[in-house]
Amino acid sequence: MRRPNDQRTRNAIRTIPAPEYPLLEFNFLSEQVPDAVPPGASANADSQARSGAAGRRRRRARNTARMTKRIRLGILTPSSNTVLEPLTSALLGGLPGVSAHFARFRVTEISLRQASLGQFDDAAILDAARLLADARVDSIGWSGTSSGWLGFEADARLARRIGDATGIAATSSVLALNEILAKTGAKSLGLVTPYLAGVQERIAANYARAGISVCAERHLDLATNFEFAEVGAQQLRAMVTEVAAARPDAITTFCTNLRAAQLVPQLELETGIPLYDTVATVVWKQLRMAGVDARAVEGWGRLFQEVQ
Repeated sequence: MRRPNDQRTRNAIRTIPAPEYPLLEFNFLSEQVPDAVPPGASANADSQARSGAAGRRRRRARNTARMTKRIRLGILTPSSNTVLEPLTSALLGGLPGVSAHFARFRVTEISLRQASLGQFDDAAILDAARLLADARVDSIGWSGTSSGWLGFEADARLARRIGDATGIAATSSVLALNEILAKTGAKSLGLVTPYLAGVQERIAANYARAGISVCAERHLDLATNFEFAEVGAQQLRAMVTEVAAARPDAITTFCTNLRAAQLVPQLELETGIPLYDTVATVVWKQLRMAGVDARAVEGWGRLFQEVQ
């Protein structure tokens, strides 16, 4: 089995200039959130800490009131993914009234080969979504990044079809990420993936068409989905740190089979740049869809605390 190594990472590293493409008419949402208060802006740190603690108590009380009814998040999962289920459950660990429920469909390879692209045919995904509907989930999220190379409209179409087939509102990791980028006004992006160069270029081109420049990227030239989960924390930290040197407005770890979500708080502290992991983005959106204050998810980075 081929394993990622530092030499291959170095060989794969390059910066992709944003190609000149006309903007597509894709709805990224236009509303913005206020600028975050910079650290140290308050003259009274003790007062600020008390205010923060009181705010957390109020949010927990509101969420508890909402969660007298159990909230069930349905998550569509690639069959060979071994990361997103434990990470999603850990993200929700502080919300006792919220649970995640998973359904798989077959995905084993990420490439631009026709057989690989065909894994994301809507029919197979809709079959998995119907199984989630049997659990009476409140929403269905596609925890995957395939529309990065297939085109963002692929996920928008899939969400509509899931809604039509099940009567349940749907979203995806990429749709949620794009909403976050729009809300925060990000125009440049650092892209970290395990993917092949051709897949990486497709993702960068799709973001360029949407008006967001991938100003720096790192990829590992891997194609076997199972192997993505074996990329270690040290390598992921190095990749994120290297793209951060270009000072993008945001960074994304763009693959739901990377063990990256738990690394986000420390990497954000070290780089000063928001880091949006695609396991976390779909959870953020599904909590919002359920009316849960996402700020109750603590210790998983700026996304949950700052993007409203």
